Amino acid sequence: MQAQLPVTGPAVPEPEAAVEPGRARPARGARAVAWGSLTVSLLATVATAVLDAVTSDAARAAADATVGWIIGLPGFALAVPGAVLLHRAPRNAVSWVLAATGMLWALDGLAQSWMVFAVQSDPPLPAASFSFWFVQRFGASLLLGLPLLLLLYPDGRLPGGRWRPLAVVSLVSTALLPALLSVVPSEIAIARSGEPLPEVFAPLDLDPISLPLPAGVALPLLRIAFPIALLGVLVPVASVVARLRRADGDDRRRMRWLLWAGVVDVLVMVAALLVPGDASSTGLSVAVALTGAAVTIGILRPRAVDIDRLLGGTVVYGVLGVGVVLLDLAVLAAAGALLGDRFGERDATLLTLLLVAAVYVPLRAPLWRLVRRWVLGEREDPYRVVSGLAERLERSDGADEQLMAIAAAVAEAFRSPYVGVEVDSAGGGHLVAEHGSRPAAVRALPIAYRGEEVGRLLLPRDGVRAHLVTRDERLLADVVRQAAAAARASSLAAQLQASRELLVAAREEERRRLRRDLHDGLGPSLGAVVLRIDTARNLVGRDPAEADRLLRSARNDVAAALADVRRLVHDLRPPALDDLGLVGAVRQQAERLLAPRVATEVVAGPGTDDLPAAVEVAAYRIASEALANVAKHASAATCRVELARDADAALVVTVADDGTGIPPGAPAGVGLVSLRERAAELGGRCTVECPPSGGTVVRAILPADGGGT
Repeated sequence: MQAQLPVTGPAVPEPEAAVEPGRARPARGARAVAWGSLTVSLLATVATAVLDAVTSDAARAAADATVGWIIGLPGFALAVPGAVLLHRAPRNAVSWVLAATGMLWALDGLAQSWMVFAVQSDPPLPAASFSFWFVQRFGASLLLGLPLLLLLYPDGRLPGGRWRPLAVVSLVSTALLPALLSVVPSEIAIARSGEPLPEVFAPLDLDPISLPLPAGVALPLLRIAFPIALLGVLVPVASVVARLRRADGDDRRRMRWLLWAGVVDVLVMVAALLVPGDASSTGLSVAVALTGAAVTIGILRPRAVDIDRLLGGTVVYGVLGVGVVLLDLAVLAAAGALLGDRFGERDATLLTLLLVAAVYVPLRAPLWRLVRRWVLGEREDPYRVVSGLAERLERSDGADEQLMAIAAAVAEAFRSPYVGVEVDSAGGGHLVAEHGSRPAAVRALPIAYRGEEVGRLLLPRDGVRAHLVTRDERLLADVVRQAAAAARASSLAAQLQASRELLVAAREEERRRLRRDLHDGLGPSLGAVVLRIDTARNLVGRDPAEADRLLRSARNDVAAALADVRRLVHDLRPPALDDLGLVGAVRQQAERLLAPRVATEVVAGPGTDDLPAAVEVAAYRIASEALANVAKHASAATCRVELARDADAALVVTVADDGTGIPPGAPAGVGLVSLRERAAELGGRCTVECPPSGGTVVRAILPADGGGT
């Protein structure tokens, strides 16, 4: 909870620097690198395609290799967004990682194609050995691109705090494998792979930069490096999940762009398993291209598209598309097994369409609602939202927690990165409870209680409020109605806190008065007594009469000081409470004020002899004031005072008389007001009633713990 000024005036848009982290005016060197990497990647991809076209399938089979464009095309797909980022955000390390990874992929594809093409000649063409080393050894360094991208995205810096050393360890573990493959002897690397080297590579120099490592050292290191390289990706993935959970505003949008890219990659990999061959290779290129585009948009323009809706639609239609493919394959396999040759292609197509219409169409709507709930919140289940808020409010102890519960419930229900609950205070300012980081532009919805505006609900002006439909508006209105009651309770709690502060101030003022009375009144009086006694001692031999007069004067001063002490002590706490207890003190007060003209009875129940000091004093004061009113105004013949504990263990003080009662419409005097104030100070209440049978009944209910609960 923090005090803030009212939200007025138009919202200020976010500054450009906050929208695009790492963006700077492109330097001439970065622009040259951007165009250079893009040009190299394009030329490498084109050369790869040409080499693949002129290389025979037999030569490719002899080399046990695939076409190079499968690797080169995704590289070019990464080089394009890498060049865009280098041009727009050259200071962001993600730009360099993306551009370098794309160029390396394109060069790796070119090396793959040239390696197969070059070994067809006898002797092999130049650079064949280098191409083999680049593909078989250095190509493993492409594994570094993914963890680097995950760790540096979106601001180009490694995660801070406890994630920093873990990130460094993961990068080192991933780099271990390509470093080892680059320097181990070829026979060790071939032995580790478990597959013989094709004979066409025998004329090549397989160890251009190998180190003389013994097999007993290199093989165990390679066996360890492969699983460690895979485990090294887990830390970047975990850091992305952690940043996604704590991100808000545009940072959350940027992380969701990366999440969308991951979803697309997973869907493409699943499709590749279902549709092997060239189609899967094309899908890989599309997935890599979409990943690069997602990273670029997330860094430069995270608000270009509603990523929440895009993410939900991708999950729904991707899962449904995979389901349709699985259904097609299952139907075709089952039909082929059952009908054999009698089941033609046309019949299979018709049967597949019927099953898709029966399964796909009914499932589409519920799946869409499920994903919409995951992406946009619980707004699809209004009852759950309202009941969840009510449950949160019941579990909240104080007003501050209630406001935070409202903000958190609205944020979760509508998947809003920011929700604020503003409550007006009695002093003209207001308090606000916030969930998430406050954006530059917010929209305030009034919170009214019984026709009076008591606060405002703050939501981002852009984003979730812009996508609320009519049903969402009605749900938000229901939530606001519950928030109004809680906001009103919060306002009353603030007023109560202010009254408590006044009580504390009054207590300190009373202490200062006591100090002043003791210092200025009692102290000088006792000092004068000491001087008179000393003077009397000096005069007792020469003038006994004067000494006796001084002693009598000192005695009078001591008596006056003693009276002051008794007055101060009585103001602090009536001595009768300590001497006689609460029941005895009330009985003594009744006898002093009413006896013998009024027959008085004081009755006490169990549990009234062990009460906190504050409760005893309040009960004694209330009973004394009520008895004084009976003596002054009631003209009563009998009076009954009862002290008892109720079912909630609160002390109930009842003073009833058979007097004239209080005339209707009579204003409450100082005495009756003081009765209510003394009870309210402890969190209790006091009522004064005149029953039809006559007389007056004063009843005060005081919490037995002195108002501590």
